[in-house]
Amino acid sequence: MSPRGARARRANGKKYATWLAAGVVVLGGTAVTAVAASAGGEGAGPGDGTRAAKAHALALDGKDPKRRALPRTGTPTFSLVGVSWEDSGDTFEGTAQIRTREAATGEWSEWHDLDFAIRAPESTEGEEPDVRGASEPLWVGPSDGVEARVVADGEETAIPEALRLDMIDPGETVKGRGNGKGDGGIKGSGKGDAEPPTSGAPTDPAPGAVPAQEPTGPAAATIPTAPTAPTAPAVVSRAGWGADESLVQDPPSYLNKVDAVFVHHTAGTNDYTCADSPAVIRAILTYHVRTNGWNDVGYNFFVDKCGTVFEGRAGGVERPVLGAHTYGFNSYSSGISLLGDYENGGTPTAAAQQAIADLAAWKLGLHGVDPEAEVALTAAADTGVWKKGQVATLNTISGHRDGYATLCPGASLYSALPGIRTTAGASPYATGN
Repeated sequence: MSPRGARARRANGKKYATWLAAGVVVLGGTAVTAVAASAGGEGAGPGDGTRAAKAHALALDGKDPKRRALPRTGTPTFSLVGVSWEDSGDTFEGTAQIRTREAATGEWSEWHDLDFAIRAPESTEGEEPDVRGASEPLWVGPSDGVEARVVADGEETAIPEALRLDMIDPGETVKGRGNGKGDGGIKGSGKGDAEPPTSGAPTDPAPGAVPAQEPTGPAAATIPTAPTAPTAPAVVSRAGWGADESLVQDPPSYLNKVDAVFVHHTAGTNDYTCADSPAVIRAILTYHVRTNGWNDVGYNFFVDKCGTVFEGRAGGVERPVLGAHTYGFNSYSSGISLLGDYENGGTPTAAAQQAIADLAAWKLGLHGVDPEAEVALTAAADTGVWKKGQVATLNTISGHRDGYATLCPGASLYSALPGIRTTAGASPYATGN
């Protein structure tokens, strides 16, 4: 074993000891580690119909330095899964495939590839000792079994240290507040498979959707004064989709200005219903905090295929909140992520494209930025596309792949960006329109 590997294993042993001291339960021979995602514990609230999100970890041990395989294994119920490892500085070059067992039917899915485009922020948050390297998470719906195969290739031919599966149960929230049961303020709620709206006209806010507002609680730290805001599109608040605010330990950080918007996709399934959207976002929040070790969800906003906009990272939707979405350019930008996979056959709906355009037009307009313009930004890190310190000329509405070496936001969504820019320029939410 290399000295680096020995150090990593010693560090990993210390982490497991810390988890055990904190009351983490290791379940029998399966070695599934259950961790409450909420500081308030794993149980339901006192008669309020809620159930906290949970994170489960399953170690992928083995002697082969290039391969890990997990046979079909029963697990606690989860709906989102990913792979993570100890050191976020280790870039994993390889493939990981997952298949899961549907809890309701017992049927096993096809194999799904995991995306390794995710990176820790280039800010202080990404330099914390507990930040792990991780794949993008995959939404699979309620499942109770998993099978995995991981292979290292490329120049880095070793599996990273402390490789594990991370499985997230998004829990449930109070009925009528983003619980994914058809009455949580989602357009088309109660009709999860209905055709999404296609009109580009502004709509009245749905129940649970709020315009830009002042943050409260931990987010109400000292914040920069926002410019006079143009009319804001409807946004489902964090409370509306059931964010567990106890996960967020530190107050938000802020940019001087939002110079650009980067568009992403979550790289999960396109088979979710729009009533599922709050649960998907709760699971991503839990994954970003409990698996990645970040302070909050990385994206500033989410959009679903029905065109509903959701508040992402806390701090005030109208404020220039520093996110963790586009490595090398987080310090200048806001991140919008569309739920779904737009690389492998998925096509963004007209409603989703309109929502992204309106949101980007509004967000950029708060800072006097033209959504159809270009901007020169200095890369804060090596991204695989740009070297640290290199000046990048980018569209003010760009795709993740324009800043970082990734397929995100997928081929079909990326090809839609020129039209989204034009729509944003004509949006009723753009400054002066």
